[in-house]
Amino acid sequence: MTVNDHGESGYGGRSGGTALAPGEFRDFFGSVPTAVAVVTTAAPDGSPLGFTCSAFCAVSPDPALLLVSVDERSRTLPALLGSEVFAVHLLAAEGGADLARTFAGRSDRKFEGVAWRYGTAVPRCPVLLDGVLGHAECTLERSVPAGDHRLVLGRMERVHLREAGRPLLYRRGVFGGWDVPAGAAVPGAVPAAAAPSAVTRA
Repeated sequence: MTVNDHGESGYGGRSGGTALAPGEFRDFFGSVPTAVAVVTTAAPDGSPLGFTCSAFCAVSPDPALLLVSVDERSRTLPALLGSEVFAVHLLAAEGGADLARTFAGRSDRKFEGVAWRYGTAVPRCPVLLDGVLGHAECTLERSVPAGDHRLVLGRMERVHLREAGRPLLYRRGVFGGWDVPAGAAVPGAVPAAAAPSAVTRA
């Protein structure tokens, strides 16, 4: 690792074409806080399955598509691809950290003590009821292998949002809440109506 005269650290001495080390990859993306989600789906027998995820994003508003990056070693991935349904839950600061820890594990009893129901637009899909800001019920559009992960593209069939609550954020092993009140003016912030076009059409 090297540190320049601005106090910025980096990894040097690499010749062209050498693969980036996994630690460098994690350091780069771990340097900023990310939102946290729980992705749920159904096993062949209809029982609920799920995992914690921070690698997800919006793709397209028309049609409404989102993307989730799933580790190929995930025990939930085969069920998701087989059922072709899943839900993405945006976790709230209040109660969401416990959900994130529970669904990040490898237990077969993640849903014990967790309030849930099946979806409305996607009836076979489990939906969490507590500790979330909202959820999107999705049907599988396609999946694409990408390194040691699978990119899962979902069509958003229905979304439900709760107005109250703060988003849960995660950075380098620590959970925290977004403390800016909804609708509050933030100096220098890009208006919500302008943000998508400013970012995606620049």
